[in-house]
Amino acid sequence: MPRRMKPLTPRALAFAIALAAAPGMAAAQSGANVCPLGAFTCPVVKNDFALCKKNDLLDFYVPGLPTEGDRAASPSEVNGDTFSSPDSNLFHLSGHTSLQRLDQLLRADDLAYNVDTTAYDAEGHIRYQERGMLFSADSMKGTTDPEYGVADNVQYQLLSSRGNGTAAQAIVLDQDHSKFHGVTYSTCDIDRRVWEIRAKSMTMDEDKGRGYARDVTMRLKGVPFLWLPWMSFPIDNQRQSGFLYPSFGKRGRAGFMVSIPYYWNIAPNYDATFTPTWYADRGGMLDSQFRWLTTTSRGVLNLDYMPHDKQAGRNRGYLTLSNQTTLPWDLRWNTSIAHATDKEWFQDFGQNLTTSTVTLLGSSSYVTKSTDWWNAGIGADWYQIVTPGLSDRAAPYRRLPRLYFNAERPIGRPGGPEWGINAQAVRFVQPEKIGGERFDFYPYLAWPLQGAAWFLRPEVGVRYTGYNLPQPVAPGGPTHPSRTTPIFDVDAGLIFERDVHLFGSDYTQTLEPRVYYLRVPYRNQNDIPLFDTQPLTFDFWQLFTTNSFSGADRQMNANDLSLALTTRFLDQDGVEKLSASIGQIRYFDPQKVTLYPGGKAVDYSGSNYVANLTIALSDNWRLTGSQQWNPNTDETDVSTVGLQRRLWGDGIVNFDYRYRRNLLEQASMSAEIPVGAAWKLVGGYTYSLRDKRAIDAFAGIEWDSCCTAIRVLSRRYVYDYRGDSNNAIMFEIQFKGVGSYGQKAGSFLQNAILGYQ
Repeated sequence: MPRRMKPLTPRALAFAIALAAAPGMAAAQSGANVCPLGAFTCPVVKNDFALCKKNDLLDFYVPGLPTEGDRAASPSEVNGDTFSSPDSNLFHLSGHTSLQRLDQLLRADDLAYNVDTTAYDAEGHIRYQERGMLFSADSMKGTTDPEYGVADNVQYQLLSSRGNGTAAQAIVLDQDHSKFHGVTYSTCDIDRRVWEIRAKSMTMDEDKGRGYARDVTMRLKGVPFLWLPWMSFPIDNQRQSGFLYPSFGKRGRAGFMVSIPYYWNIAPNYDATFTPTWYADRGGMLDSQFRWLTTTSRGVLNLDYMPHDKQAGRNRGYLTLSNQTTLPWDLRWNTSIAHATDKEWFQDFGQNLTTSTVTLLGSSSYVTKSTDWWNAGIGADWYQIVTPGLSDRAAPYRRLPRLYFNAERPIGRPGGPEWGINAQAVRFVQPEKIGGERFDFYPYLAWPLQGAAWFLRPEVGVRYTGYNLPQPVAPGGPTHPSRTTPIFDVDAGLIFERDVHLFGSDYTQTLEPRVYYLRVPYRNQNDIPLFDTQPLTFDFWQLFTTNSFSGADRQMNANDLSLALTTRFLDQDGVEKLSASIGQIRYFDPQKVTLYPGGKAVDYSGSNYVANLTIALSDNWRLTGSQQWNPNTDETDVSTVGLQRRLWGDGIVNFDYRYRRNLLEQASMSAEIPVGAAWKLVGGYTYSLRDKRAIDAFAGIEWDSCCTAIRVLSRRYVYDYRGDSNNAIMFEIQFKGVGSYGQKAGSFLQNAILGYQ
């Protein structure tokens, strides 16, 4: 029986003659970014072959053959319409002949089989099938024991992927080694080869999981555009060292760029990626990544280094480190570090508006411990300003160190009263500012009660905050100021349900009133410094919190009652079709605590009205919105509206409007519009109504065929607070089943267009 044609396994042919940027190309898994560290195999990249036709070879596919079992221990079965036997060992069969052993099935017009030597010789209309593939050939001969076979003029089709092609000859050397001559590979339709890869010869070593090809050429529409004298490639989804696919494009502040990553599979739990990049206007840069995974630690180190920036005239770099380590006694050590050599790094090398406008890099390192009812930690936080023109004095205070302890536990049986503690001690350091030490301690008692349609949670606690300062906040003030504030709140709500019939459909409607009362007496805090405190952005969830400030340097006073109402419509499958909420805080006392001493107290009877709305009008329409109306000034403070429309299968259009009084007013549109079966138009536009200018715009086109996809994008976006703009061009060509070349335009579109497919 002919053994399974090892070189024609799905992964073997997918990479046997895969396009490579240089000899030693690694698997098209994008290396360290996709292949999980510590895993011996990488996830297989999925491709969309919906536009492909059925392959001709599938016409002789026989369903129902075994997919598991020991092939070597299975007997061979020989069949035919007629046969003759010149002796007791040799059989000649003709007319619908077959030779089967477990999952292997060989069919031919004529077959000779020697029982004694297990040699076979098949001629005419060869059709071969096994677990992962089909192939046809003019002739095939070999032995079943030992497994050995030679097939001539082979045409194959993989069953686990779209891979197909031809081979002048396939030779099975032994169980783990095979050799091909004159091999081709593509995922395109057999009668329409947009691209094809050819190799003069190829050797497979399945024990090592490697293949080796010589004289490799890739053709596009029959025209050769890449030749390699030799290449090594993976024949399965094991992690392998080698070059990854190159990227190229253009950035306004760096010029044309091209990069070729190299992935180094050091060990199953260690790997590295080195990406030499050349920027036409600035010079060469080396991006490197090292990852590790041990029984006690895992982490990633990234270092981007440019030894000489031609424009800046200096060395430049950017480093990030992330590490999680398990220590004795169930302790954990988590570290996250980010540092740039200069403030212009993100403006020069950021790829979009988000990264190019980074203003602050935060770093931290903590040792923590957690149980089912408490958690604690000790560590440090520090920051770096990375905005040109912004003084280092604007950086937040460093917390060197910070200790915290949080606990919450029932008193007696679960479901009854519970006690809790939130505590932290911090030493604040800023080279150009006066620092100090702060201790914040909040013990509390609570009683969470609930039923099927109601909940009630009263809580009472005392917040103490004390300081040790090298000098007072104001002349003559204390160097050890403190604040002790009792806090009492009650959170309660009801849930009503009813069945309704609207627009021909049945729904369950809920009505959920919620009441939240908060009482915090006023404390004068003018002698307390500001280390890490800012006013919180007001939104719907601020209706149910005990403080309107972040950090511990300010505790608001309150005699407030929050009233809120939510309604939802759920279909018969429990899917939420509509959710609408509205609420307001009613103030019974003036809001006297302000961020800075001498600030004006807020003497309003109520806060902004806050409303949120989400409607799934159908499977194709979705509307979201939020609104904040200030009854004290009769003005809208915040307004957001989002409308999404799906069209023509995988097309989508998004419209968004964002407004915050005295801060921003923006409108944006993004779309993915199919034009026929293979073409798509993509684009996005964000316009600042306050500045009367576009701040981000991109447009592009996609062509998606059976086996090839091409994306071309052009972008212009604002990259700094002064309004300076940058241009970028991105190009990507994807050979499905092999990989993609160029910048990852598809990844950018997934972030830029909500719902992009």
